[in-house]
Amino acid sequence: MHPQLQKLVALQDIEAMISEAKEQSSELEGMGFNLDGLASLQEKADSLAGEIEKRHLGYYRRLHKRFGHAVVPVVDNLCTGCFANIPASFVSATNENLLQNCESCGRILYWP
Repeated sequence: MHPQLQKLVALQDIEAMISEAKEQSSELEGMGFNLDGLASLQEKADSLAGEIEKRHLGYYRRLHKRFGHAVVPVVDNLCTGCFANIPASFVSATNENLLQNCESCGRILYWP
């Protein structure tokens, strides 16, 4: 997997955790969960974002704003964002170290 892609997947996961915790903070605190780690999680997200190339990060941010999930896995040759069929040429060895986008929705693709 492309190193920038690994960082984008990790950033998306961390941002999803932060968002979910903030949305449900009163409910989680009512159940006895401690949310003190949110600040350190946000610091990690900021640090990780600083390691991603600006062009990739900008594209990720635009997709995230539009769709919610900017980086999606390919399962059974389908983009799990829009369920469009992904051409076989996308999985060729020549495309192995490239960031690839869905031709239909534009999301960033990865193969788990």
